[in-house]
Amino acid sequence: MFRNELFKFLIIRECDWLHARGNMNQIVAIYSRLSEEDKNKRCEEEESRSIQNQKSMLISYAASQNWEIYQIYSDDDYKGSDRTRPAFNQLLQDASQRKFNIVLCKSQSRFTRELELVEKIIHGDFAEWGIRFVGLADNADTANKGNKKSRQINGLVNEWYLEDLSENIKTVLTDHRSKGMHIGSFALYGYQKDPEQKGHLIIDPEAAKIVKEVFALYASGVGCTQIARILNNRQIPNPTEYKRRKGLKYGGSGKICSTLWQYYTISAMLSNEMYLGNMVQGRYENATYKSSHSRPVPRERWICVEGTHESIIDKTLWECVQNRRKERTKPMCTGELGVFAGKTKCMFCGHTLRTSVSNGYKYFKCPMKSISENSCKGVFLAQRFLEQAIVLELNRIIFNYFDAAIAETQIFVLHKSAEQKNKIKQEILAHDNQIASLKKAVQNLYLDKVNEEISCEEYAEFKASFAEQAQQCVKQRAEKQALLDQWEKVEKQSLSKRNIIQKYKTVEKLDRKIVETLIDYIEIGRCEKKVHRDDLPPIVIHWKF
Repeated sequence: MFRNELFKFLIIRECDWLHARGNMNQIVAIYSRLSEEDKNKRCEEEESRSIQNQKSMLISYAASQNWEIYQIYSDDDYKGSDRTRPAFNQLLQDASQRKFNIVLCKSQSRFTRELELVEKIIHGDFAEWGIRFVGLADNADTANKGNKKSRQINGLVNEWYLEDLSENIKTVLTDHRSKGMHIGSFALYGYQKDPEQKGHLIIDPEAAKIVKEVFALYASGVGCTQIARILNNRQIPNPTEYKRRKGLKYGGSGKICSTLWQYYTISAMLSNEMYLGNMVQGRYENATYKSSHSRPVPRERWICVEGTHESIIDKTLWECVQNRRKERTKPMCTGELGVFAGKTKCMFCGHTLRTSVSNGYKYFKCPMKSISENSCKGVFLAQRFLEQAIVLELNRIIFNYFDAAIAETQIFVLHKSAEQKNKIKQEILAHDNQIASLKKAVQNLYLDKVNEEISCEEYAEFKASFAEQAQQCVKQRAEKQALLDQWEKVEKQSLSKRNIIQKYKTVEKLDRKIVETLIDYIEIGRCEKKVHRDDLPPIVIHWKF
């Protein structure tokens, strides 16, 4: 009995020693996030301190485990359901490249509050990549197979928390809107937030002057495009650029013409009832609490409260503008999406082209040419010519693809791909067998030491050798797995291309479904010198296959 107890004691001590030695080779990525609860701190200094304390705790724990820290990833002021978190996504990218083998967080909820992502990332991707996930506060550890259900339950609880939080926030915001309080992050152009009264707007004199001018010009007969051109020629910044210059953290598109006034900017301004002094909110909503994409809300559901702030435009001028807009409004289309809607871009400025109709024919043109003298060279192309060019190019691709010699090459490539894949799979299997053998060897080695068949020095020497071999083997296996994933990706793309081309090899006329399936976007330039009447401008088609 004593011998058995001694044997158990030696095993436990040896496991502890192996654990400590093993940790020396562990590389950890630390992730921290400022949570919703932290936003209730009294000031930014306390928020900053909160995230720093979180990092310090995680660094201390990593040091106690003898883990080497690869990098600290931190997202400040992001929700746990936000999938666009920059540091979070960078961590996932680095994880997929096997740059570390542990992810350490304060808790699972700091990493994500979505059950879907718990299953996909923590229980799916991380397991596939050989990465362990550790949450200190809630004892979430994927190395412990016994607490998987507990982690899933935590994920479900966090999901409920998010849903309840979203509903509570929505109720509060709806109440504030109903009281005429402005709840947006930024005030409408022409106004600024009242520093003395939360939710109240006051006039921004500089911007309000431009708003009055826009309404006056339109009432006098000047169109939206011409108004935009007038403002641009005077180098007056558009609302987005104006807010940036005022020091507001207002996002932008980064396009060449992002500082210019455009038709739709003027049109939206002329129809905004807030310039009458009425608070109009709730025009857009998120599809779900998980989604950051908004969708328009029917006008009858808008929340409108009259007389909440000083008006910039008087009632008489407003009615004059609205009457003129009704007179100028013409049915431009049938309500159906155009064949190339949103797919054509200017080769010079990158702006999406607009469609115009002349003599029964549709044309594509860059709107930036007409709003500023130096904004863009401008492009112009009839839709029928674009359709012809695309059909010709598609038929050329299909003809080349199904040419006998090329088809034979494709079959050969796919065959070689299958051979290469099988070879890599065999190598991965060999690595798995080798790793299993090395683990078994270490176990047998330990028993030999316990039975005093080898000395402690021999045991340490052999074990170090086995550990080095195992580490190298794991590294080689990861490299082979990454190579296999790449081969399968290429093969999938090749088969997808073949299937698409096979399906559309007899296309003679384009429709919206075909364009959406085959084309990512189209760049259109202009002919600097036309030699023949039918000369086409440069056209670059970015296919999806």
